[in-house]
Amino acid sequence: MVKRSNRAKTAIESLKKQINEHFLKIEEDIAKNNSDLGRYHIKEVNKSLITALEKKISFLGMSDEDSKTIMGFKRRLEEYKKKLGISD
Repeated sequence: MVKRSNRAKTAIESLKKQINEHFLKIEEDIAKNNSDLGRYHIKEVNKSLITALEKKISFLGMSDEDSKTIMGFKRRLEEYKKKLGISD
């Protein structure tokens, strides 16, 4: 079980890094007025990366810090949606 939890912790950090990389790409897309590519990055973060992060964290047991991190990512994503004029 220890090996599995260590892998999950590594995966969580990797997912956080990937999410932040996509956020940087979204910021570039906003600056360049490239809304199509921005939409792609938003969907990628929203549909796959944040969902995977939530599943990995729930495997280990979600703490208050983890839930704040996820909510921060979701809040930031909503801000980018507003900037690109995307509604769900």
